[in-house]
Order: sequence, then structure tokens, then C-alpha cells
Amino acid sequence: MPESRIRSDPHPTGDLSARQPRAIHSALTLLEAVAELGAGATAREISDALGLPKATTYRLVNLLVQDGFLVRTPDLSGFALGAKVVHLASVAAPVRLPSAARDLLTAARDHVRGGVHVVLYPEGRVSLVDPDPDFPFSDPVRLARDPGRFALGRLLLAEGGVAAARTESADLVAAAADIRRFGVTRQIGELVPGFGCLALPIRDAGGALAGALGFSGPAHRVEEPSGVIRLLAPTAERLAPLLT
Repeated sequence: MPESRIRSDPHPTGDLSARQPRAIHSALTLLEAVAELGAGATAREISDALGLPKATTYRLVNLLVQDGFLVRTPDLSGFALGAKVVHLASVAAPVRLPSAARDLLTAARDHVRGGVHVVLYPEGRVSLVDPDPDFPFSDPVRLARDPGRFALGRLLLAEGGVAAARTESADLVAAAADIRRFGVTRQIGELVPGFGCLALPIRDAGGALAGALGFSGPAHRVEEPSGVIRLLAPTAERLAPLLT
């Protein structure tokens, strides 16, 4: 993408100039690049992927962070899609949790230091329906596209979700081992060094997997998950009849 096509107008007016739509296009293309590169994409990687000058990339990234469309990853080394992108996706396919479920999640989030997220598995696919507003989900686009990289996706894949056929067998073996040992699935340090996530199943009255309650936080809390499980298991159980 040539530089002349992405410079924004330094003196915007009430009307869209010729340059402003190009700047908007560049910002949207940058968001697409972060979605493709995954959480933790650096400004250099984004610049290289799009063929943008580094100064232009840094300017666009900073603007998108300020507006909430991008967030810095916990280790501050890169970027991920932000809460506003998640909000736009939820508007496109909204799922409104019952008020009793939202109350349970609020209470859980008040007692757990880390992100607490809810997914459902409609038609064997992963749908992020309630990401933690205080700990934005690292990469919701990649979760849908590449669920085997996340604990929330591995839980579904271990039980034969639609995407299981394209998931590496090693991921499924690890997920099955975690379920036998802990009753949850885990991912440790694969997306963001020093951080991880786990997923507790939410089952319907017949025992079928309907969704999951996820936790994201420091790797040591996922490596030895008993403390997090003890905190969140009652919430997962109480959510089940409200979501299934």
C-alpha cells in the first residue's frame, strides 16, 4: 500500500476530504492485519504486513488505542483487538444474558483477579457472548477462526466441535489430559508469554456441553489451576440453568 494513499488530512473539516476516506480505510486495514497476525502483533509486524511506513503505522496504532479499537497486550510488547471491536461484533450478532447471569458474573469478577469470560457453543462453534469489560479478551477474532489456540476453544474441540477436524492432534491430546486431571482445559504462555487461560464447562441438564466460563491471567495461576477452579466452579454450575 503506497504511502500517498494512507496519509490523513492534518486539517480536517466538517466535510470528508479526499484524504480522510483513505485514512479511514488504512485504519480498518490495520485492524484486519491485527486480526490476522493475532494478539501480540507488534507495530513493526503490522507495518511490514501492510507495507506502511513505520511512522504512519505508529500514528494509526496510537489513535486506535486511544479510541479503544486496539489494546496493548499485558506484557506491553504488542497489540490486540480492543473492546470496541468486540462491541461491534456483539451488535452484529447480539446475545443478551439474563440479568441473573449478569449478576453472577459481576460477583465472580469482583472476587477473581483476572479476566472472566463466557462463551456459548451454538452449532458446535465458539461464540464469545460476555467478555470481561475490565480485562478485554485478547483476540476474539482469532478465537472464532483458530479456537485450538485458546482454552475456551480447546474445551469444545475436545468434545468434537465443528472445528476439531482442523485442529492439531497435540492440542486435542493436551485438552483431553487437562479435562481428565482438572476438569478444565488450559493454555499457558502460547499467545502471551507469562499469561494463560483456562475454561470450565457449562453443561445443560442432559450433560451436553453448552458453553464455558473462562479465566485469563498470570501463567502460574493456570499452571496450578485449583485456586481459580475453586473460585469459579460454583459460578459455572449456577450459570448452567440460566444459559441452557
